[in-house]
Amino acid sequence: MFEVVIGLEVHTQLNTKTKIFCSCSTSFGDEANTHVCPTCLALPGALPVLNKEAVKKAISFGAAINAKINKKSVFNRKNYFYPDLPKAYQISQFEIPIVEGGELIIDVNGEKKRIGITRAHLEEDAGKNIHESDHSLVDLNRAGTPLLEIVSEPDLRSSDEAVAYLKKLHSILRFLNISDANMQEGSFRCDANVSIRPKGDSKLYTRVEIKNLNSFKFIQKAIDYEVERQSAAWEDGKYDEEVYQETRLFDTTNLVTRSMRGKEDSAEYRYFPDPDLLPVLVDKAMYDEAIKIPELADEKVVRYQKEFGIKEDDALNLVSTIEMSRYFEDLVNAKISPKLCVTWLLVELNGRLKNGVTIETSPINSNKMIEFLKRIEDGTISGKAGKEVLDYLMEHPDEDVDTVIEKLGLKQVSDDSAIVAIIDQILAANADKVAEYKAGKDKMFGFFVGQVMKEGKGAFNPAKVNELLKSRLA
Repeated sequence: MFEVVIGLEVHTQLNTKTKIFCSCSTSFGDEANTHVCPTCLALPGALPVLNKEAVKKAISFGAAINAKINKKSVFNRKNYFYPDLPKAYQISQFEIPIVEGGELIIDVNGEKKRIGITRAHLEEDAGKNIHESDHSLVDLNRAGTPLLEIVSEPDLRSSDEAVAYLKKLHSILRFLNISDANMQEGSFRCDANVSIRPKGDSKLYTRVEIKNLNSFKFIQKAIDYEVERQSAAWEDGKYDEEVYQETRLFDTTNLVTRSMRGKEDSAEYRYFPDPDLLPVLVDKAMYDEAIKIPELADEKVVRYQKEFGIKEDDALNLVSTIEMSRYFEDLVNAKISPKLCVTWLLVELNGRLKNGVTIETSPINSNKMIEFLKRIEDGTISGKAGKEVLDYLMEHPDEDVDTVIEKLGLKQVSDDSAIVAIIDQILAANADKVAEYKAGKDKMFGFFVGQVMKEGKGAFNPAKVNELLKSRLA
């Protein structure tokens, strides 16, 4: 009955070492109010100086989404008062943003869809309010951290599409290395503008903004709840009464949205050009440097399939994070078989990472994994024994791989004479089955292999067993 219309505003902190208009550190988690100065405290006479690196990172993002880069852009003052904004205005871009237009291609249920991007502009972040039982505190360490605000067109039609868009955006930011995009730390957060309309109607109805969502799970639940709330109001004949332009917050305990304040229009912010900052002029040298962007996830997926013969699903998993991609490339650059890398990285190692441990924090780094996989490739251990070695290394990552193999007694026997002696015993004890094999019953070969491996207690190299067994049977 209804069509959902969603537009997203994403705020991502850029990973510059210093703030956008002063030289204070942007490091996270330090003692409150220790990364502040007269500029970010808005003391009289303190003037902003633009961080050139923030501009370059914004241009790189524009290049990644096929956007227009404005060689001249302007900073404005956006006037509003909050306790975590000392100046009582925010320096942001309004009329002329650094990045204009652009697109992302998302994939939902096997179908690709283009999502337009209206703009991406630079601005400063506010501080952080800390609410306790009977009072509130403010930490201004974050105030002045460079933000890139990325505004989509209202092209999204479901919470699934919204999450797919955000994950794609998150991936681009990480692969470009312009933001750590850490949602738990608030360096990648989203405001969702949600409205509904009768199917077939092209009119845009009243949109409600859901503020400060910083988890893919809660973004989906917040949008779904808001769609349900607006749909119920429409069906009850109370749409005009209950749905109006406002900002709402998502209650993550009760999974409902709650009214926060009336939503301001741009006129209420009284934008005007910041008199303390000159227009941003991007010269050719800066532009040429900034648009040299690294290979992104989509390009890697294509290359992995073509260069390494990897299936598309595996390639997509390998680029699920920048850390996973780097780990895989470390392995294949060490000349390990791509197929072996995929199995041991995506299935075996990934399956052992639990309780919040990620590939980035894995106790087994790529150098250790290279050392380990070489022992499988050269036949020192079997794949089965490799699982035992990997389990041990997860608990004792500092130990040498060869030492662990010796300690666990898992080294494969590749000595011809030892294997031939066992083969001869097996063949002598099964003369009738040898006759069947020589009469054309090829399946008996598997029986002989199994018997030899069993007698060798898993220590024999399977490839060597096959080779010698064929020779003796001939």
